[in-house]
Amino acid sequence: MSFYFKHSLFQVNCIRFLLKAIFRYFYGSYSAVSLFDNDHFVEIGKATVSSYTDSFLNSAGYLKKVIQHDPQAVYMAITQNHLPSAGGSLVHPHLQINADCIAGNHHRILMQRAQEYELSCGRYLFSDYLEHEKSEGTRYIGQTGSWEWVAAFAPEGFFEIWGLLPETTSTRNVKAGDWADLARGVINIQHFYRSLHRNGYNLGLLAVESPDSCLELRAVIIVRANYAPWVRSDFTGYEVMLGDMTTFVAPEKTARWARPFFQAG
Repeated sequence: MSFYFKHSLFQVNCIRFLLKAIFRYFYGSYSAVSLFDNDHFVEIGKATVSSYTDSFLNSAGYLKKVIQHDPQAVYMAITQNHLPSAGGSLVHPHLQINADCIAGNHHRILMQRAQEYELSCGRYLFSDYLEHEKSEGTRYIGQTGSWEWVAAFAPEGFFEIWGLLPETTSTRNVKAGDWADLARGVINIQHFYRSLHRNGYNLGLLAVESPDSCLELRAVIIVRANYAPWVRSDFTGYEVMLGDMTTFVAPEKTARWARPFFQAG
C-alpha cells in the first residue's frame, strides 16, 4: 500500500508525530499517531501528566492543521487503546488522531441530540447534564481545573467515566492548561482502574469543529478486560468511542470466500 502526506500539513511544533498513511479505508481521511515518549511500555497509572499533556497538545496541533487544510473535515477524534485487550495492536503508549468529512455514528447521534436540545431549551446539553449530576451528587466524582468528572449515567462499558468541559465545543478553544487538567484527570482514572486490578482501557474525545456545533467536549474512559498473552480484542477506540465497526475484509470478499461452502459437493 502506498503512503503519502503533505509535509506542509504536518509541521507541528510539539514533541513529534509518528505519521501514518492517509488510510481512507480504515482510519479515515486524516490520521496520525501521537507518541508519548521513547518508553516502549508504560503500565496503567504510571505515565506522567506531562507526557499526556504533550501528547494532547500534539493531537490538538495536528487537528488544527487539518481543519486549516480541509475545512470540511470537521468530525474529529482523539482516542487511545491501552494494551491489546482494548484493541491496541502495539503496547507502546500513543494516541490515535482522526479527522473526516463523514461523521462517525457517535458524532452523528451526539451532534443531532445536542442540536435538538439547544433548539428546544436554548442551552447546552452536556452543561445541563453536568448541572443535574452535581446537584444530584451520587455520580459526580470531582474536578481537575475546568474539567468535571462523572460516572456515566447509562454506561456503555465497565466503570465508564466522563470528563466534561462545559460550554467548549472546539478543540481550538482549549487552552494549554486545560489539556494539562485533562491529563491529570486521565491519570487519576488510571489510578482508580489500577486499584481494581485492571490494566487495559479505551479513551476517546470527540469534536465537531463546525461554527454552529452545540456538542461540548467530552472525554470518555472505559476499562477493558485484562490483557492476556496472544489475545487482542477486535473492539478498539473506533468501535467503543466512535461507534464505527472496522474490518479488514470487504463484504464482497467474505461472500466470495464463503460461497463454495454452499455449493453442492
